[in-house]
Amino acid sequence: MKRVFGFLLGLTLALLLTLFAGENPWNVFMILVRSAFGSMYDLGLTLSYTTPLIFCGLSVAIGFHAGLFNIGAEGQLTMAVVTTAAIGVLFPQIPFPLAPAIALLAGLVAAGLWGWIAGWLRAVRGSHEVIITIMMNFIAAGLASWFTLKIIPNPESQNPETAMVAPQYMFKDFDLIARLFPDTPANASLGFAIVLAVLMWIFLWKTTWGFELRAVGSNPEAAHRAGISEKKVRILAMTLAGVMAGFVALSEVLGSAGQYRMGFSPDYGFIGIAVALLASNNPLGIIIAAFLMGALHKGASDLDLETTTITRDFSRIIQALVILGVVAQGYWEWIKIKRRKG
Repeated sequence: MKRVFGFLLGLTLALLLTLFAGENPWNVFMILVRSAFGSMYDLGLTLSYTTPLIFCGLSVAIGFHAGLFNIGAEGQLTMAVVTTAAIGVLFPQIPFPLAPAIALLAGLVAAGLWGWIAGWLRAVRGSHEVIITIMMNFIAAGLASWFTLKIIPNPESQNPETAMVAPQYMFKDFDLIARLFPDTPANASLGFAIVLAVLMWIFLWKTTWGFELRAVGSNPEAAHRAGISEKKVRILAMTLAGVMAGFVALSEVLGSAGQYRMGFSPDYGFIGIAVALLASNNPLGIIIAAFLMGALHKGASDLDLETTTITRDFSRIIQALVILGVVAQGYWEWIKIKRRKG
């Protein structure tokens, strides 16, 4: 309930800021709502944003539970998407259903490796994961750009994108969600994302590995005295974080686009940080938080057309104020506890 209040507080403050731009806050709010839910097409786009945000929210949340701040989801998902697309282009002879399974597995391995590198450097060398993952984001972007433009470019387009994967790599023919929302990128990976969030909740709260991961994040010293290897847990956490972000390849390549396109991500990895914070790193809450953030992102897309002074970038201001609103709840709780002790 407190998180909901924080979300509403941040949204209200953001809307009030539109007064300084000469806009009506209520009008801006209604534009956001209509753009996100006004039609089946709009809802399909909202859900298409929600899916990768669930994956990225889970990625960031796993790191938080282990006491790590994973800023690298953007690079991890980039490695997964370009690797999945590369398999689909370079190996067109693999039959269905092996084709999408192998391509996705290759993408998850690439993303997991990208996370493992950061986890290993943090655990073994003591390097800070924030600095490492930020740098690795740029490395991933550079590698993806080189591979896209030099190895498997699309010969039929001037856009910076890979060639299309072979048809048997796509699962659109068996996708009920894609049929429900035609002409949108929404696909069955949304259902998989929800199931994955549930499984991640079970992993964190119902398994020994999940307990060890949370123990290290809560109190590394106590976990060490209990015989839990802090290094192994941190490496495992960052590897899993990479894999979670890597599932974006399922929705982007195998479910909709069928290729890697430079700039396809509107910073999913970074918005995933907001999703995880809004949900208090609870995998089940991440489903709802991702939907809210996806709706805000889609809703802001029409601000360019329906207002005179506000653009779609206003969604970033809303996200920032929502995060501050949610975080403020923790601050007020701290004030209350301090007053009681005083």
